[in-house]
Amino acid sequence: MSRGAKTFDYEDRGVAGAGEVVRDGGGVLTLRIYQCKKPVIGAINGPSVGVGSTMQLPMDVRIAADTAKFGFVFARRGVVPEACSSYFLPRLVGISQALDWAYSGRVFDAQEALAGGLVKEVVPADQLMARAREVARSYADHSSAVSVSLIRAMMWRMLGADHPMEAHKVDSRAMVYMGANADAREGVASFLEKREPEFGMKPSQDMPEFYPWWPDRPFE
Repeated sequence: MSRGAKTFDYEDRGVAGAGEVVRDGGGVLTLRIYQCKKPVIGAINGPSVGVGSTMQLPMDVRIAADTAKFGFVFARRGVVPEACSSYFLPRLVGISQALDWAYSGRVFDAQEALAGGLVKEVVPADQLMARAREVARSYADHSSAVSVSLIRAMMWRMLGADHPMEAHKVDSRAMVYMGANADAREGVASFLEKREPEFGMKPSQDMPEFYPWWPDRPFE
C-alpha cells in the first residue's frame, strides 16, 4: 500500500500503457502451481491476506497454524480477487462460502478457514512444519510418483469438464498405460509379499504419451 492511491494503477507503475491489459503476477504464479506435476502442500504460519490467500488456492493441501489468518480483502480496497481465484476458490469451498468471504473482504481466523473448507487441518504453530512434512512423506513414501502426478492432473483438470465422459476417456488411457508398466507390477508384488513398495518410475521421464491431454491456453 506504500504507493497510496496509485497502489493498483498498472499504468502509473509503468507496466502497462493506456488501456493495455497485462497479466496479473499472482495468476502467473497460480497457473504454474496448477501445472505442476508434484503435489503442493501449503503450510500457513501467519497472516495471509490478499494474494497471501489467493496464491494458496491451487495447492493440493493447506495446513494452517492456529495463529494463521486469511482474508480475500479485495472489495474493501476497491479491486477484485486475482491469481485465478474466481476459478479456484468456489471449487474449493463452494460458491456461497466463496462469495461471502469475497463480498465482505473480512479477515478470518484458522478455525473459520477449517470450517469453510479452505484448509485441511489446524495445528499448533510449533507443530506446523513437522505436520506438513509428515503429510508430504505419506504421499511420497507409499505411492507411485507417476500415479500421483496423473491423479493430480486428472482431479484438477476434471473440475472443468462438462461431462463425466471426459474423465472416462482419461481414466481408461491411464489405467491401460500404468497397468502395463513397472509400478503396477511392483504395487501388486509388494501387496502379495506384505512389504513396502519400491516404485521406480519418475514423472520427469515416464509420463504417458497422452500426457498432457489438454491444449495450452494462451493469455489473450
